Amino acid sequence: MTNNTKLTPSSEDYLETIIELTGKTDAVRSVDIASHLHVSKASVNKAMGILREAGLIEQAHYGQIYLTEQGKKQAVGVLQRHSMLKRFLVEILGIDEAIAEQDACKMEHVISDATRDRWLAWLRKVLGNP
Repeated sequence: MTNNTKLTPSSEDYLETIIELTGKTDAVRSVDIASHLHVSKASVNKAMGILREAGLIEQAHYGQIYLTEQGKKQAVGVLQRHSMLKRFLVEILGIDEAIAEQDACKMEHVISDATRDRWLAWLRKVLGNP
C-alpha cells in the first residue's frame, strides 16, 4: 500500500483501535479489538485480512496482531487527527466531551493530511502542545 492509498473509515477505525490497545509487546489480540469496537470476532478477522493484504499488519493464523511500520504510520495519523479534532471541539468550541468524541470519530476520516498539519500547527500555537 502506498502512502496515497485512502483507507476506508472502517479500516482506519481498526488501525486506531490496534494502536490504542497495543502495550509494551506491540501486539493485540483480535478478541480485544472485538470487545473495544463492540463487533464480532468474525468482523475483526475479516478486517484483519484486509489490513494484512494492505501490508499494514502482520498476523499468524489467528495469532496476535502487530502493526507493520506502514501500519503504525497510518494508525498514528488517524489517532492524531482524532485527538486534534476532539481537542479543538472541546477546548476551542466548548463542545461536550462525549459529543466531541463522537464527532471527532466521524470527522477524522475525511480530513486531509495537509489540513491536519496546518490545523495542528494552529492548535499548538494557540493552546500549546497537548
